[in-house]
Amino acid sequence: MYGFSINLNESFEGVISRVTEALDEQGFGILTEIDVRATLKSRLGVDRLPYTILGACNPPLAHQALEADPDIGLLLPCNVVVRQEDNGWVTVTFMDPLAVLGLVDKPGVKELAREVRHKLECVRQALSESEFHESA
Repeated sequence: MYGFSINLNESFEGVISRVTEALDEQGFGILTEIDVRATLKSRLGVDRLPYTILGACNPPLAHQALEADPDIGLLLPCNVVVRQEDNGWVTVTFMDPLAVLGLVDKPGVKELAREVRHKLECVRQALSESEFHESA
């Protein structure tokens, strides 16, 4: 597996806001926000349910990763996908840093990946503290 997720029975916009706040509490800022739905509509004329990719970065941890290997930037930032499902629920999927950074054979990177994963799991836990959710 290269990710882990949670399903929420809340509005798409509300979930985006909650994810952003929970990431901030763990030291992550949003570097990029890609509205895949709008991009596919404008470029291909394709209609789809809301789908947003958030590029999250924790600057101190990113700095450590770049010090370990300057090319590790190819694997950053930590992507978080927020997507609307056909049944109305919203799925939030987190990139698993252990899987992605496992590609890097440098001292300290595996421990760093564990720390980043723990922080992202804390974000998922914060999201689970709502009335309607399912974890996967």
